[in-house]
Amino acid sequence: MGSGFLYQSLEEWLRQGIKQKRWGAGEKLPSIRTLCAEKQLSKATVMHALQRLEAQGLVEARPKAGYFVKYQPEAMTAPSITTEIKAPRTVNSSDLLLDIMQRSAAFDLCPNPTGEQQSQGVIDLNRCIGRALREPRGGRHQYYGDPAGSETLRAQLSQHYARRGLVQSPDEFCITSGCQHALFLALMACCKAGDTVAVESPGFYGAMQLLEQLKLKVVEIPSSPATGMDMESLEKVLQRWPVKACIVSPAFSTPSGSLMPSGAKEQLIQLANKYDLAVIEDDIYADTALSAIPDPLKAIDTENRVILCSSFSKSLSRDLRLGWISGGRWHTEISRLKLVTQLSSSCAIQEGVARFMSEGRFLSHLRRQRNLLQKNRDQLIAELQNWNCDVKFSVPEGGLAIWVEFPEEVDTLNYYHALLAQEIVITPGTLFSISKKYKNCLRLSFCHSWNEQRKNALDMLPVVLV
Repeated sequence: MGSGFLYQSLEEWLRQGIKQKRWGAGEKLPSIRTLCAEKQLSKATVMHALQRLEAQGLVEARPKAGYFVKYQPEAMTAPSITTEIKAPRTVNSSDLLLDIMQRSAAFDLCPNPTGEQQSQGVIDLNRCIGRALREPRGGRHQYYGDPAGSETLRAQLSQHYARRGLVQSPDEFCITSGCQHALFLALMACCKAGDTVAVESPGFYGAMQLLEQLKLKVVEIPSSPATGMDMESLEKVLQRWPVKACIVSPAFSTPSGSLMPSGAKEQLIQLANKYDLAVIEDDIYADTALSAIPDPLKAIDTENRVILCSSFSKSLSRDLRLGWISGGRWHTEISRLKLVTQLSSSCAIQEGVARFMSEGRFLSHLRRQRNLLQKNRDQLIAELQNWNCDVKFSVPEGGLAIWVEFPEEVDTLNYYHALLAQEIVITPGTLFSISKKYKNCLRLSFCHSWNEQRKNALDMLPVVLV
């Protein structure tokens, strides 16, 4: 294996293998046992070489899985940041979104649910819900549950957020029918028709739909694919127009997966206090963090202005339809509106989810999910690096998607129907703005495994689009 210490020789051999793409980004290196046997080395020598590569940022250790090749950030080119700010306007949502949702393709190039295997977490969840459904309930099935939701589930949510630095009592949570429902309640509680709401650009298309239905005006705030909403731009907007609320996703905002730095969070709270602003925090992607889960914005809320909204749909199951809201100074009104829009959620399902959390199964699921998402993300990055065209893309540390930017002359919307003929469903960039921006962009998800069909679809995109 060459001269020098044995661990140095192994380290150099592995480094060259990574450089020559013997193992691509996201791929697993040979196991410690295999390296010991093939190179006739001790376990301590092999571990030392791997730990040195890990310290250099070339590989990463995943619990009970082994060592994997990391993507190299220096090889990436981040998408552009728009700086244009337009006056508040009403929303006209696209019929394209309805078409994508009808195809169950919001997060999948090739939607084919029959070919997917259930995760261990979902299997455990179904067992917990099944047990809750089978337990003797007397005549409780003839009654509605507490409009605020199961106290047991709210207590588990309180504990879950305490791990992230947010101290909230169970009474400060209200169970909803998903995060979209929570956002809807938040907007109804703090805004009235004609008010202006600030949103990220690019930002969540579901929020645009809600703003349209509630007849609210929108002002788009430029957002970085890396650090999220730009606070200087937000302050300029607040100085110029009367903004009632701001919808923001500090943790891994869709479509780019941006993560707001702590300094920007503090600035946002200061601006909210100064300009009497309601801040609606969409926290739905936080639990998909590939490393440490960031503290919520609400943890530094000094005047009870932050309305926290989230659900299990991105971290556990889209089919569960359970979310929550912590409404701050608007919580009483939000609880009333919850009763108006949804009398009650299923008591048995809530109890089953609470049991799933109390037994530690949710945290175990998140650990497994983190490894899977990291593998899927790194495989997608490796594929994008191999595209023979000029593309830029975000490299998120959480969330479910990457924001891809093609040359300016590309209009991804023009190719939507052509790709449908190939059984490929894309999510064009124009969906993430009301200003027809981002025509040359796409959101690509990594929440599903890269089977042969999805890999072939990825290979098709640069051929068709560029």
